[in-house]
Amino acid sequence: FGKPLCKRHSMTSPAKMRRGLVLRAYLAVSYLFVLIAPLILRKRVRRGKEHPTRWREKQSQSLALRPKGRLVWLHAVGLGEAMSLRGLIPRMAAAQPELSFLVTSTTVASAQVFARHAPPQTLHQFLPIDAPAYRRRFLDHFQPDLCVWVEQDLWPGFVSDIAVKGIPQAVVAARMNDRSFRSHQKAGKLYGDLYHAMHLVTAQDARTAAHLCALGADAIVTGSLKPAAPVLDCDPHQLAALKYHLSDRFVWAVAPAHPKDIALARAAHEVLLRTNPGALLIIAPRFPDALAETSLPRRSAGQLPAPSDTVWLCDTLGDLGLVYRVCQAVLIGGTFSDIEGHNPWEAAALNTVILHGPRTLHFADDFALLDASQAAVPVNNAQAIADTLMTAPQSGFARAAQSVLEQASQRTDLLAADLLGLLKPPHDR
Repeated sequence: FGKPLCKRHSMTSPAKMRRGLVLRAYLAVSYLFVLIAPLILRKRVRRGKEHPTRWREKQSQSLALRPKGRLVWLHAVGLGEAMSLRGLIPRMAAAQPELSFLVTSTTVASAQVFARHAPPQTLHQFLPIDAPAYRRRFLDHFQPDLCVWVEQDLWPGFVSDIAVKGIPQAVVAARMNDRSFRSHQKAGKLYGDLYHAMHLVTAQDARTAAHLCALGADAIVTGSLKPAAPVLDCDPHQLAALKYHLSDRFVWAVAPAHPKDIALARAAHEVLLRTNPGALLIIAPRFPDALAETSLPRRSAGQLPAPSDTVWLCDTLGDLGLVYRVCQAVLIGGTFSDIEGHNPWEAAALNTVILHGPRTLHFADDFALLDASQAAVPVNNAQAIADTLMTAPQSGFARAAQSVLEQASQRTDLLAADLLGLLKPPHDR
């Protein structure tokens, strides 16, 4: 942990922003983005792909009031990345309480769910489209003192403009598999320029760090931010009511679930019901609107499972904190298809036994660590899922997960200190 994998140390100050031919071509083309952005955004609003009232933020309009004092801006493209910041931001705030934080993302779900779990002194905005006029308006308005790019999303125009303004930048918890690396190699000179502008580049694993080094970064391995995030919260009254309603039933879940996960979970549940007819399966789909099944009792309709119901559909966003608290075990979704896994740490933090399938590429190191520590159970089919459910909740899997969680989260303490070291001395605003 923390050892540079490239020739130079990653926290050396970058030279003046390099602008190779590819970057200069991108910056020139980006002037055209403002011409097509309104049409594309309005079309996406009609399709439900953009926030119905906040979509103009992507044109740097209707921006929130800038907090006073120094501001740390962190960009996280989607829901998972945004939620991972709930551990990093409080650590930075604890060390320097006068700081405020701006989190940007691009998806509607990330805005909706993050708003419910945002740390204190933190506001959310949608990241503007990477057009010069939008970038200038956004940066002039918020005047960040530090910019942190989280996991994988870099916008060349923003990186270039931020470097010109002399604002320190960092990439943290980067994640890049072999397929993504091959894609990045096609624009290798562009990414070389972008990474050269960074004061700090950290990766979740050694493979990503090697990929980043090959693209011109100075990467160090600091692991994932997700183990450091605080436990997901939920409404305590709803939790108490649901626990009372479920009484002594054995409850397990598949979450965040995709079609293949759901099919396997339901097949496993049929096997489980032969020995435990009172068991309940909770399906928490990753995309609630995409699940058209109406035969099940649904949380979105205010329905609770009757004693005769064996499956309950929790089809509302942001309720995994509720689901994991009432479950004895959870099958992590996306691990049986090309989704390649979801975050297991949220379930681990709530003492839920973790099961997962073989497709874990996006969280390979996370699941490998949990498996090696006997804190998670790999399963390959419905029978294996059912067999595990009959024994795992009585084992020490949940306790082992807590130990792994504590060790992994300590890395974020050191990362927070490194990021704070990039901040320039405070000045009056």
